[in-house]
Amino acid sequence: MAGMGKRMRPHTLTVPKPLIRIAGKPIVMRLAEEIVAVSDEHIDEIGFIIGDFGKEVENDLLKIAENLGAKGKIYYQEEALGTAHAISCAAPSLDGKVIVAFADTLFKADFKLDTSKDGIIWVHKVDNPYAFGVVKKNLNGVITDFVEKPKDFVSNEAIIGIYYFKDGKNLMAELQYLMDNNISKGGEFQLTDALENMKVKGMKFYSGAVQEWLDCGNKDATVYTNQRILANNGIEKLVADSSKIINSVIIKPCFIGENVILENCIVGPFVSVGRNTEIKNSVIGNSIIQTNCEISNAVLDNSMIGDFVKYHGQMNSVSIGDYTTLT
Repeated sequence: MAGMGKRMRPHTLTVPKPLIRIAGKPIVMRLAEEIVAVSDEHIDEIGFIIGDFGKEVENDLLKIAENLGAKGKIYYQEEALGTAHAISCAAPSLDGKVIVAFADTLFKADFKLDTSKDGIIWVHKVDNPYAFGVVKKNLNGVITDFVEKPKDFVSNEAIIGIYYFKDGKNLMAELQYLMDNNISKGGEFQLTDALENMKVKGMKFYSGAVQEWLDCGNKDATVYTNQRILANNGIEKLVADSSKIINSVIIKPCFIGENVILENCIVGPFVSVGRNTEIKNSVIGNSIIQTNCEISNAVLDNSMIGDFVKYHGQMNSVSIGDYTTLT
């Protein structure tokens, strides 16, 4: 999660993209929870590969690991040298069974991880496989090829960016081989090259098909992901007891955080409102509003508003970063 999240600006100017909250939880927390849910074995350690995000962010990440019963570790990727290089930055954690995940994606799955396999690659069937890296399999379900953005149809199973490896040290050796021999594309070392080498040496990779693959790459995709998380949420408490709903209607499903005030409003469906936010005289649907905001006289849809925003207006679809005032 070391990237700058440029496609999510202005929201990533003040917080790393994987820590942007969806339905009250950071993206990376939801991702870690889903990975824990598909594993029958206890997750001992969670390593976060980041840039220079500051100690507050690092402490938040360590708390995420702790809440999942794991030890948290922080690693740094100081240069953007590709996915293989990023993973290699966590070399001390690449020991034994390892799951690698890129933290701008979420998924829903109903399978349990078979840790006896050499490797498993999470995939999702897509309508337009030509825009993705895809896998090709033989009749026994073993992956035979990794194809990046195929020009001709070879498979509709797109790689979503989550991988299981039975032997983390072997993975690290392959990553190191790429860097020692300067095997790169456009100056970046790619995980897919390591996967190909491992396959050629006899490792058998299988696919793990997920039910739903949710992207958090830009504002519109993140608002849609918020919608899907809320629609499929049957466990979490979505309206805090400390919220105050005054002459207002909440059209479910919505997430309403601690100490939120809604006055003379219609909110929902598919709206997330962060803690300590106050909304008055407004109609809001299909949007994410983060913490400590003041919103009034607004009609919003397909919108994303950061922390500590003061917004008073009539625009219909907005994307407003943290600490902004619009009147």
